[in-house]
This record gives sequence, C-alpha cells and structure tokens, in this order.
Amino acid sequence: MSRSQLHRQGADDRLSGDDTGCTILHVDMDAFYASVELIDRPELRGRKVIVGGEGGRSVVLSATYEARRDGVHSAMPMSRARRLSPTAVVIPPQHHRYAEVSRGVMEVFRSVTPYVEPLSLDEAFLDVAGAVRRLGRPTRIAQTIRDRIADEQRITCSVGVAATKFVAKLASGRAKPDGLLVVPGAETVPFLHALPVGALWGVGERTEEALHRLGLTAVADIAHTPLGTLRRALGDATGTHLHELSWGRDPRPVVPEQAEKSVGAEETFATDIDDPDVVRRELLRLSERVAARLRSAGVLGRTVVIKIRFADFTTITRSRTLAEHTDVARVVYRTAGDLYAALGLDRARLRLVGVRVEGLTDDDVRERLGA
Repeated sequence: MSRSQLHRQGADDRLSGDDTGCTILHVDMDAFYASVELIDRPELRGRKVIVGGEGGRSVVLSATYEARRDGVHSAMPMSRARRLSPTAVVIPPQHHRYAEVSRGVMEVFRSVTPYVEPLSLDEAFLDVAGAVRRLGRPTRIAQTIRDRIADEQRITCSVGVAATKFVAKLASGRAKPDGLLVVPGAETVPFLHALPVGALWGVGERTEEALHRLGLTAVADIAHTPLGTLRRALGDATGTHLHELSWGRDPRPVVPEQAEKSVGAEETFATDIDDPDVVRRELLRLSERVAARLRSAGVLGRTVVIKIRFADFTTITRSRTLAEHTDVARVVYRTAGDLYAALGLDRARLRLVGVRVEGLTDDDVRERLGA
C-alpha cells in the first residue's frame, strides 16, 4: 500500500488546523544524501549511516538521524564523526544519484505551482496561493507533496506551512524528521516569541553574542525591546530587521528560479590548509576583491555565499541573506567569516575557499535604495 493510500485512511484530522492565508511552504528533504543511499540499501534502514569519503581528511556530507544522535553532523571531519559514532556504516557519496532524485523532487514541486524557489538540491520555498482552488487547502497540498515524494522518490521530507518564508522555514525545521507543521497566522507571534534569538534569520554568532550581552535570549525579548535600543546596539539595518522578524513581519516573496547574477572570487591553495587563521585571511582578501568588483560594476548585492572545498574534493556552500544590499568589503567579510565559523571545521584540511555575492541590484533598484 502506498503512503498516499495510508494517508487517506484516516489522517484528515491532521489537516484540521487553521491554515487560512498560510500559502508559503518550505519543503526540506530529511537527511537527503543519506536517505537517497538507503533507497538502494534498505537493509541499512534504522542504522547509523554516514555519507562521506573514507579518507582521514574527508568530511561528513550527511548522516541518518540515528548517527546524528551521536553528535554527527554535516561538514564535520570524518575522523571526528568516526570517534563519535564508531559503529556507523560509512558510504562514499554518489553525486549523480542525488542530482537525479533532486530533479524528481523539483518536478513534484513544479507540478503543484510555478512559484518554486529552490535553495539547494533538497529544499525549496513554494507559494501555493494559486493552487488552492485546484488542490485544496495549503495543509492538504503540503501533505500531498509529502505523500508523492515518499511514493515516487522513496524518501521523506518535512514541510512548514505559514504566511511568510521565514516562519515556514522555522516550521519545517521543527517538524523534522518526516513531519508537517502549520503555524496559523494568529499563532505566528507566540510561536516566534518562544524561540531563542539564534533562530532569527540573520543572527550569526557575533550578533547572538551582542544580543546576549544586552540580556536578550529569546525572540520575545527582542520584540519587547525599544527599536531605538536595538538600532543603537546592532546598527540601524540589523536592529530594524530583527525587530520586524520578531513580530513575524517578512515581506519577501517566493522568487521562481532564474539565472543567478553574482560576483565572486575563489582561491585554490598551493597545498591543503588546516589553519583557520590562514583561511580567515583568505576570506578577507576575497571579500575585498568581490566588493571592489561590485563597486566597479555599479551594483549592490544582498546574499553572501562561501564555498569550501575539502582535501578530498568534497565541496559545500553556505549562504546568508543580508538585511540590506551592500558593496562594502567589511560587511561581506563579516558575513563570510560568520558562515565559516558556524561550520565548526576545527582542523579540517581545505583545498579551496571562495566568496560570492548574489542577489545583485539593477540600476533602478540601486536608485530606490538611495545608493
């Protein structure tokens, strides 16, 4: 019996929450690389499985939730993952297989709505406002997507349903693994206010430390702090941004995938590097180069991306969207540095690092920003 048939047998009570106006979905595959590997190795289901290279300098690409309970996470050096989870089965990655399954997942999304904004191979935002008349309430659409991905791709996903992208992404994270969480419009603020400040989009390690120094540990604390205080402590842009988010205000639309305009630079080291200070200096140099190119081109960018290639040629990217557009080197570097610090790579050996700025303005947008 298929998952969708099982769902129809009695899960209607799960769809009874008030999802009025909650037309933004964030859909995220569960432990994607590991789950894809288990499609062809069902005997490993329920066991600790790590996807990554076998060499001592390799890093973890993905891990099953059983292995995660031992403290294993993506981007961790494989040597440390093996110490934390010595009984785990290690599987080398098959990137062509992940791309194949990802294409199937995205086809499911686009059969529901043309408004699909992929964030990576295994997650995307969807705006289903135009699909409600045809397919039913947002929660039912979300459950249909989960059923189809399970039946057609044989992996599971978690879905957040909300009125904004920010809250939908938080909801999908809370629903993991293999879950669905609706945050009704009327419950958005209570949902947010119970979360730690680190849950807010744009709060990196340094901003979190600054908030803690102010005695602000929960989102509710930010919401009830005068805006002027936040601006003085964090800067006008960041203070305003976090204040808006703390009250659930996020006007960003779902932007369908299109050719990405970006400015970037990267450096391949002559020998593999395992010194974080050297990496940070290189990130600074690359950030300065990227900012200079932005200014030369007369554009501003809003999303900072770092690229990390490990000694075994495994490559990962991490990104953060800023509260406002910029062409300032120190802003690009601060964000790139925060993204690198958040990876917690310790002494992992790196072959290449890169910095890229995406979400570039055109001249009209630049004029509206007053730049």
